[in-house]
Amino acid sequence: MPTAYSIVIPAYNESERIRATLDKILVHIQERGWDAEILVVDDGSTDATAQIVQAYAAEHPLLRLLQNPGNRGKGYSVRNGMLHANGEMVLFSDADLSSPIEEADKLFVALAEGNDVAMGSRWMRTELQTQRQPLHRQLLGRIFNLSLRVVLDLHFRDTQCGFKAFTRRASQVIFPLQHIERWGFDPEILFLARKFGLKVKEVPVKWAHREGTRINPLRDGIRMFSEVLKIRWYSLSGKYDAGSTSTVASL
Repeated sequence: MPTAYSIVIPAYNESERIRATLDKILVHIQERGWDAEILVVDDGSTDATAQIVQAYAAEHPLLRLLQNPGNRGKGYSVRNGMLHANGEMVLFSDADLSSPIEEADKLFVALAEGNDVAMGSRWMRTELQTQRQPLHRQLLGRIFNLSLRVVLDLHFRDTQCGFKAFTRRASQVIFPLQHIERWGFDPEILFLARKFGLKVKEVPVKWAHREGTRINPLRDGIRMFSEVLKIRWYSLSGKYDAGSTSTVASL
């Protein structure tokens, strides 16, 4: 059934912190009185993530568990959740809540003001960072951001913050055309938003680096750079054009 808000949580082996995350989100929804749903997308976890979420879903009908066909990547998980969401406004957030769920209010306000996409930013107001990334991660992020400006003409301060919200219309335009399934999916969805003339607003949010991240700076850094080149190639080869005109026109 249609609802006002959807919150999508991609999760892979998150049994140690998914309970705390769901508790915080459920409390925030109750405090705000939102008509909302939560979709946890399990990316082939080998721990008890799915069982924990199923137990929560039995007690909270607004919570749903989606399961990927094996471990496909964060980008696949986000797309799976976004395409199954029923909300008029749809947010995806990292399972560790690096940005507190309370910051979702800022993104939803930005959408209510007429923007199609509201993206959390760690770098617009650095004083909001309560715990910064290690220096090598910051350096990799700056280099990656420069490559996005050069290759994709994306001039945002922070494309990689895992805290973004979309109107239902924007979600239905972007995510059926998303092809990148792992860490490089953020630039792709922003590239698609710009391609179709959607209004994107970057919003400063509170954020804290969490230990236990699964990104390998060297391996995943190389993969992300290669995915940036794929996005450019997909655009030049017309991969984003197939069916896109009719999709936008129907919304």
